[in-house]
Amino acid sequence: MPDNLYQGLVYRAHNPYWSFSPLSGDGAKHRSGRFNPKGVAALYTSLSQTVALAEYHQGFPRRPQPTTLCAYEVNCEDVVDLTHFNTRNRWGFCDEDLSCPWEIIAAHGETPHSWVLAKRLITEGAAGIIVPSFAVNAPAAGKNLVFWQWEQVLPHQVRLIDDNDSLPRNQHSWNN
Repeated sequence: MPDNLYQGLVYRAHNPYWSFSPLSGDGAKHRSGRFNPKGVAALYTSLSQTVALAEYHQGFPRRPQPTTLCAYEVNCEDVVDLTHFNTRNRWGFCDEDLSCPWEIIAAHGETPHSWVLAKRLITEGAAGIIVPSFAVNAPAAGKNLVFWQWEQVLPHQVRLIDDNDSLPRNQHSWNN
C-alpha cells in the first residue's frame, strides 16, 4: 500500500470550453491517457505552470491555442513518486514502462506498459503518481501528478483554487 503524502499546488491547463468542469477527469476516462485506459477516470495535473502549459500544447505543435490555467491545492495521501529510480525499482517498474509509446501500442490492440503499471498501483491503493513529463516542449525536470482518486476532502483532497468564482458553472455559461 502506498503511503506517500503530497501537499502543495498543482496546475492544469484546460480548453476554455471545458473549464466549467476542472475536476472531472471525464475526458481522460472517455479517451484514455498515458496512465489510464478508457473507462478509468484520471485527473492529469502538473507540478508547475510551465509543464501544465507544455502538456496542454503538445497536441498543438505549431500554434498555441487559447488556454484556461487552473491551480489546485492538494493534500493527498497514497501518492507514489515514480520520478525516483529506487521507487520505480521497488515497484518493479522501469523508465520504459513510463515512457512507452502508449498511443501506438493501444492502436495496435495491445496493452501499454503504462496501463499495466497504473492498474497495479490502483489495485494496491494508490490515489495517484508523480511521473516525468513526456511533453516535447516541457522542461527537462518537468513533473506531472496523475490522480485516480481525488475528492474535495481528505485523505485524497484536490481543491480547485477559484476564490473569485471566475470559471463558468456549466457549458451554457458560454451562450451569452
